[in-house]
Amino acid sequence: MSSPSQRVPPLVEPGPPLTDDERRRYARQTVLPEVGEEGQRRLRAARVLVVGAGGLGSPVLLYLAAAGVGTLGVVDDDVVDVSNLHRQVLHGVADVERPKTESAADALARLDPGVQVVQHAERLTAGNALELLAGYDLVVDASDGTATRYLLDDACGLAGVPCVWGSVLGLAGQVSTSWVPYAPEDTDGLAGHDGAHGPGAAGVHGPCYRDVFPEPPESAPSCAEAGVLGSVCAVVGSVMATEALKLLTGTGDPLVGRVLLVDAGGAMWRTLRVVRDPSRLPPMDLAEHEDAAPGAEVDVAGLRAALAEDPAGTLVLDVREPSEHAAGVVPGSVLLPLGRVLAGERPDLAGREQVVVVCAAGARSAQAAQALREDGSAAVSLRGGLQRWDGELVPPSPEDR
Repeated sequence: MSSPSQRVPPLVEPGPPLTDDERRRYARQTVLPEVGEEGQRRLRAARVLVVGAGGLGSPVLLYLAAAGVGTLGVVDDDVVDVSNLHRQVLHGVADVERPKTESAADALARLDPGVQVVQHAERLTAGNALELLAGYDLVVDASDGTATRYLLDDACGLAGVPCVWGSVLGLAGQVSTSWVPYAPEDTDGLAGHDGAHGPGAAGVHGPCYRDVFPEPPESAPSCAEAGVLGSVCAVVGSVMATEALKLLTGTGDPLVGRVLLVDAGGAMWRTLRVVRDPSRLPPMDLAEHEDAAPGAEVDVAGLRAALAEDPAGTLVLDVREPSEHAAGVVPGSVLLPLGRVLAGERPDLAGREQVVVVCAAGARSAQAAQALREDGSAAVSLRGGLQRWDGELVPPSPEDR
């Protein structure tokens, strides 16, 4: 395992010489001996995939773009909601109801038109994870779902790509870097990292997310339930961006084998050392995550057909927040926000043969449908969410407001 004080070589080879405009733009950064012009050329040549364009993804993407990272991939299948704006500073009022990837691309273009933004307006799944990671030097996990964190951690291990991850809740947060490259045939998870399975330095073997949290929790509160202070997202996200820049340029001591804990309420920072669990075997594939992926979905045509064929037996469950719900609903739908579903609350399913769960873009509805299926309900998620709905949305009934 990499020692907490051991530096690693830069992930990326230097790109072409800087232009005069680039020298002016990055002058305060290249004057640092740890970066210099060569480090800036590495950043310009780097390709970083950021999963999530929300509370953490906003500062991560802004600071990576401002630092001059040449290509930024953005994975997010959600749309901007007004409740996002207090912490998701990539987006503004004019972006409400826009796909977050589009809003992010526009914001980053305003900051630095030279940065190439690749939009991946889709949900990360077991079926597409390895394809999405292909060609990127580094992954930053700025997602807000437990299932996504475990999936991405395993996918990065299989791809041999380091992953900077972080999370926030309330006034607290944490940041670390997973770097456990291995080949599928390597049953002890200690294959040498010589570039054959991804970018990076030979001999780097750090703990991964599963060494910190071995098993997914049965339930975890969301920001909608527990709340979050927007500025804490900025603190944690900026640390994540800094860790990414350190890895790309070979600067400083990365958080490989360490977890940085942030207690904003008490104004305290702590670092915990993490070691790899020698008994933990790496996954051979992503099959265990297939149930967490949106495997049970229906498109708009399928939902219309279900409502036409068996309106009494089909429940449309809306898991958006009340502020979103007030703007318009599928006729006859029932409101039960995602946080309440994940906390164990269930709708009345008497006489219902099928539940179709809907939200704005399909991410929250996939989580809720999975929770309902685990309870034995025949629940599916509306693929793409209500942004794909081409029918009339009516005002909610007074009792649902």
